[in-house]
Amino acid sequence: MNSIEEKMMALGLELPPAPPLGGIYHPVVITGSHLYVSGQGPLKNDGTLIKGKVGKDLTPEEGQLAARQVGLTMLATIKAQIGDLGKIKRLIKTFGMVNCYPDFEQHPQTINGFSQLMVDVLGEENGKGARSAVGMSLPGNIAVEVECIFELNQE
Repeated sequence: MNSIEEKMMALGLELPPAPPLGGIYHPVVITGSHLYVSGQGPLKNDGTLIKGKVGKDLTPEEGQLAARQVGLTMLATIKAQIGDLGKIKRLIKTFGMVNCYPDFEQHPQTINGFSQLMVDVLGEENGKGARSAVGMSLPGNIAVEVECIFELNQE
């Protein structure tokens, strides 16, 4: 299987709807062979968001699942904006933000939910990029937010 969408089908993954804009910005920006994706939240297939502070309202495991859902949301946004997930060559950089209190220390483990999804659909080499994982208060009390930079295939 070569295409991202074929891998997703084989894994039984379904993309949620692409989220509506939440402000004055572009959901994605392409410059040269780079695709920059604005921060995405954990939008479920029913259109609701996963909310709460990881480590208090959500267990660390639920935080990982929320991060994984952000990955699906991000792929839905990319597909809605560029039409074909097959244009993605590799993940370059992930900036993961976890909604939590100051004493929570499992930010990297939480963002692993997102990172594992990228490895699952892009492969071991292309699905891993540079990464940061930090804790903060997030808008709307969403559990996790992630922004990324991808490299696109040259056409």
